[in-house]
Amino acid sequence: MACSGAVRRLPLAPALFTLLASALLAAGCSAAESESVPGASRQERQETTTSSASSPKPQRRPYTISFAGDVHFEGVLRNRLNADPRTALGPIAAVLRRSNLTALNLETAITTGGTPAPGKQFTFRAPATAFTALKAAGVDVVTMANNHGMDYMESGLRDTLAAIRSSKFPVIGIGANETEAYRPYRRTVNGNRVSIIGATQVLDEQFIQSWTAAGDKAGLASAKNEPRILRAVRQARKNSDTVIVFLHWGAELVKCPTPVQRGLADKLVEAGADVVVGSHAHILLGGGYSGQAYVQYGLGNFAFYNWGPQTGTTGVLTLTINGRKVLKDQWTPARINGGVPVPVTGGAREQAVGAYRALRGCTGLSAAPRDS
Repeated sequence: MACSGAVRRLPLAPALFTLLASALLAAGCSAAESESVPGASRQERQETTTSSASSPKPQRRPYTISFAGDVHFEGVLRNRLNADPRTALGPIAAVLRRSNLTALNLETAITTGGTPAPGKQFTFRAPATAFTALKAAGVDVVTMANNHGMDYMESGLRDTLAAIRSSKFPVIGIGANETEAYRPYRRTVNGNRVSIIGATQVLDEQFIQSWTAAGDKAGLASAKNEPRILRAVRQARKNSDTVIVFLHWGAELVKCPTPVQRGLADKLVEAGADVVVGSHAHILLGGGYSGQAYVQYGLGNFAFYNWGPQTGTTGVLTLTINGRKVLKDQWTPARINGGVPVPVTGGAREQAVGAYRALRGCTGLSAAPRDS
């Protein structure tokens, strides 16, 4: 036998020899064969033995991921940020920290300089301490693919990218080139390989070309380029257990998803997305299941410098997921007060949850997964 020589070389008593020989034969002689490698050190022999055994695949367990809407740090929020970044998002941080992962839309350039985009009525910017505030509040990743991500044009973009590198805070939907902009945030949670892609379907007409990342050109990931965002989803599908797309989409103050939103959601799900969420409309829209996938059409404002009866209604969407299965959705309602979301409590909470659930009525989505 190939391993008999290895057994014969061991100076053992007959009874021990017999026992060891039987054990080696039962084990397929892998230990003996590693001993016979010429010049192999003890560490090398151990590595050979270990590599010959198949490593068990980690078992997946459900995890939670929370999503929130639009955040900037203008107006009263800038005062909070300057006073103490660690408390800038207020009491909602306790909700954001509960989940294994939390993602939201950061709708501002990260710069203290730059030139405001010409012709835009509203332009947002914030210092790099914005990332400190987000991290302290329990946020794990943000998308900056939106119609304010390059409000301070190319020089503001350079500052933004430098702040991202310096802070090491995970940001998607923006990059120094096309590959970076469409690259997903990847994280393994409870054995689930999670990929989150950010892109915007909302860009001012005059900035579509100049703001969109293409080739070696820096910019934002654009969902207006549907083949590109669908390709990013298909690529992520190949080596992910859960694929999530966080979009900036819809029409401002329109409470039902537009045909463009619904069409894109269908294409993303067909390409392999398990979850599609987004914001932009400044008000809440409904969410639910599209077949086995989960779609949320509008998370509204979240930390915002103005608020009204509708625009100040907000909350946190938390999904429980295992692999490709969205097992549960939970809505934690809040009201914006002083720029920050304050969780709703008591009887008002149940009423707010009911109102949120009712938004599903015009979405074409269902309350539970169903066969496509």
